[in-house]
Amino acid sequence: MLKIQYAQNIAGTDEAGRGCLAGPVTAAAVIFPKYLNLPELNDSKKLTEKQRYYLRPKIEKLAVSFAVTHVFQEEIDEINILNASIKAMQLALKKLSVQPSFILIDGNHFKPYNDIPYECVIKGDEKYQNIAAASILAKTYRDEFMINLDLKFPKYSWKKNKGYPTKEHREAIKNHGVTCHHRKSFQLLPN
Repeated sequence: MLKIQYAQNIAGTDEAGRGCLAGPVTAAAVIFPKYLNLPELNDSKKLTEKQRYYLRPKIEKLAVSFAVTHVFQEEIDEINILNASIKAMQLALKKLSVQPSFILIDGNHFKPYNDIPYECVIKGDEKYQNIAAASILAKTYRDEFMINLDLKFPKYSWKKNKGYPTKEHREAIKNHGVTCHHRKSFQLLPN
């Protein structure tokens, strides 16, 4: 069972798409009301696509505030994926309509944000409801972005692989080259 928040305005934040070869890294931040219990919540990777899309409107309706942001491949190539992930989470926090009193971050890296106290939590999306909710929003919004990109670049099967380094995606890069949406600083093809 995920931990319930007993303090006011604690933001959970997480990102999706760090390991992708194409597209943005997407982050979300979520503040839930105190004592909210949404038992269906879990790490987005442990849920089916159907479960994630079922939970997304519930999360958005129940949240005190939520926000989602993308940091695109050009910036990922410029500042590296770790810094881009942190930047995406900070941009999501900045977009919240309520200033958080504390921030819970999924993972072990973050940079101070607006002097707000924070804690990095390894596997936080399996431990805290607001981080799990952020993981679901980040994943679903990023997946939608890649599905829409697939309409313009169907050869890369982004509708299916969402930009992750699948065999099919790498074959497409080998056969058709890279697009403007690929991360040029990543090893797109094995040596």
